[in-house]
Amino acid sequence: MSDDYVFEMSWKVRDYECDLQGIVNNAVYMHYLEFTRNEFLNKTGTNLADLHAMGIDIVLARITMALKTPLRPGDEVLSKMKIHKEKIKYVFDQDLFRKSDNKIACKATVELVSVINGKLGNSEVVDNLLLKSNL
Repeated sequence: MSDDYVFEMSWKVRDYECDLQGIVNNAVYMHYLEFTRNEFLNKTGTNLADLHAMGIDIVLARITMALKTPLRPGDEVLSKMKIHKEKIKYVFDQDLFRKSDNKIACKATVELVSVINGKLGNSEVVDNLLLKSNL
């Protein structure tokens, strides 16, 4: 893992994630990105349900994706992620690679915010989980 990335994971593309052209459907990339973020959060020892029970919800504010190289059934995907904070936003730079040749399949910037008891705000709990975890 590169020094810049704080988390990585991999999986194989499943047939049902592909369209008639035999490539991963564009909407599936959103699932891949969220799957990676959720697995990262699970590695910190908590999950979205735990945070919700504390009155904290981490919600999507914005996403920008650039699809570069198509993925096909059986391809192994390597997902890598970086995180930083800008004011109240948590910014996830997420890169998906086709593992066989290390070609970039998707580059995404995902911005999340904390909603605490129904109000947008900063959360020390979320800061500690996302920004200070040593996985």
